Amino acid sequence: MTDRRSGAVAGGRQSAGPPRVALIGASGHGRWHRQVIAELGAAARLELVALVDVRPVEPLPDAEAAETAAVFTDHREMLRAVRPDVVVVCTPPHTHLPIALDVLASGADLLLEKPPVLGTHEHRALSMARAASGRAIQVGFQALGSAALVELLAAVADGRLGTITGIATVASWQRTDAYYARSPWAGRRSLNGHPVLDGALVNPLAHAVMQCLAVAAAVPSRLGGRGADPVAVELERYRTRPIEVDDTASLRVTLRSGLPVVAAVTLAGEEFVPGEVIVRGTAGRAVLEYPTDRLLLPGYPEPREVPGRVGLLANLLDHRADPEGVPLIVPLDRTEGFTALIEAIHAAPEPALLGGENVLGTGEPPDRVWSIRGVNGVLRQAAESGALLHELGVPWAVKPYRVTLGEETGNG
Repeated sequence: MTDRRSGAVAGGRQSAGPPRVALIGASGHGRWHRQVIAELGAAARLELVALVDVRPVEPLPDAEAAETAAVFTDHREMLRAVRPDVVVVCTPPHTHLPIALDVLASGADLLLEKPPVLGTHEHRALSMARAASGRAIQVGFQALGSAALVELLAAVADGRLGTITGIATVASWQRTDAYYARSPWAGRRSLNGHPVLDGALVNPLAHAVMQCLAVAAAVPSRLGGRGADPVAVELERYRTRPIEVDDTASLRVTLRSGLPVVAAVTLAGEEFVPGEVIVRGTAGRAVLEYPTDRLLLPGYPEPREVPGRVGLLANLLDHRADPEGVPLIVPLDRTEGFTALIEAIHAAPEPALLGGENVLGTGEPPDRVWSIRGVNGVLRQAAESGALLHELGVPWAVKPYRVTLGEETGNG
């Protein structure tokens, strides 16, 4: 294949035309990335040059540019043959580190789906490789590109809520039988001896947890930026199916500053709650519904939508063009605390299995869903109070797994 590169910049290569982009993991959630790439391609912001997937690449009629891209089943072969400028990686989490290392070694910048890696040792390895390569890594927590979040962070940093006393998130979703049959690693703790760690907290509702950590980082602290580091975890995990990970969880993280962060989430919910980040302070309370960018701040009569999201791939392209003037929205180091939490979650015991009168099945396979009776109310109470479910006297709750980060989890 002809190498169409014709220019170079310090620390890596730069095409004369728009950056040449490849996508590794083109099916499944990769279809969403293909839509984004197609839109940026139509605006002449990039050129899609390769798709990689171990399965047949699913058709995407709305992304016509994909039809002209070379298709590979091996990412290393693609990197050698195509030499892209930017690579988007959307593969199972346990494959992220080796693929990311190959991408950096090839000289390309990287958009890496969340979670970036599955432990602090992997995080350090990737960080060291990034520094050695001089390339950029953007992590796919796309909700961090929200203008509503930026407004909330400014309100927290400016003291509009007074002294912050707690941060929490609550979400109630549902997932079908088909969701847990979507891939060999779905619902698994490990696969072929490798940690996988699917589950509510680290996959579909990871954005809720990351939003909380982003808010915590904006809270003024005498410890500076290290005040938002997680130092202790209390975790209750539950499941309504014969899976190895949680579909419902109650999590409390203590930060170095002493501030608590609570997550109360489920994929076995009743009424749908998109996902709220609740920030309590001595001068008021804020609520961000992060999937919809609806924000309530002190003085607002009701929540209002704050329009505007910066796409992470577009931001990465802008950063490539102006590294000093355009910072990455989600650089790898911004996700360090989240990775520490992943490690703690993976070390926790198997989730408690709920059944009997506690759960209700609706529909038939593969569309069947399970709901925990009364779960929305107790999750809401946990998020508002900062308590864990067992502290609220929930009959089916179990005592939490507790760990100090830096000890059992191996976090430095």
